[in-house]
Amino acid sequence: MSRTSDDPLPRQFDPAAGHGGDPCGVTPDGAAWLASAAPYPRSTLAFWRERPDAPVVLPCGAAFDVVNAPAMFGRRMLDRMWEEGPGSGPVAVHRGRMLLFTAPGTAHRLPSLLEWEEWGARGRTDGAGRAGGVPPLLCHGNGDAVTVPAPVAGTGLGRSASRWLVAPDTRHPWLPGPEILLWAAVRAARAAVRISIFPPADQGANVYDVSRRR
Repeated sequence: MSRTSDDPLPRQFDPAAGHGGDPCGVTPDGAAWLASAAPYPRSTLAFWRERPDAPVVLPCGAAFDVVNAPAMFGRRMLDRMWEEGPGSGPVAVHRGRMLLFTAPGTAHRLPSLLEWEEWGARGRTDGAGRAGGVPPLLCHGNGDAVTVPAPVAGTGLGRSASRWLVAPDTRHPWLPGPEILLWAAVRAARAAVRISIFPPADQGANVYDVSRRR
């Protein structure tokens, strides 16, 4: 019998079932939340039932906004949010850039806050005239769309492929707003002037405890 659009997602969406307990796997509830951003959520879920390893393009502005950062700077922002702050919402990597999923409205407010604090594109310093401030952040909101990684990671993907770092795991994830992203960006920029020239051996090995997330 064919599967209907109201059937639950197959167990391959469950990171604890058949995927080696992958901590970055999207849960059925997480997939439902992502699909809710689409014009036709049931069609998106139906597509993922057939192709669980396929990324899709989803619009921003309703379920989430996305702050798109250079990979290294995005990693520093993410580390600050988990080590010193409230944690993060879902986070993905796509084509070598970090995608931080944020509350709707963040894409509109964050650039203004960065400019107000003199950390924006016209004042890219650390506040004391030193180089190494906040790099350009691409803010995707109402009217924009982003490529969302597949719920299930494919095989043989390189480190530059789309993948989840903090996968959605609930239908109502906590999403940081513009003030938290501003705080994380400023902290990351200030940390950049102190960072060692010798990076950790594996910067992709960070594991973020989603149980701490608000």
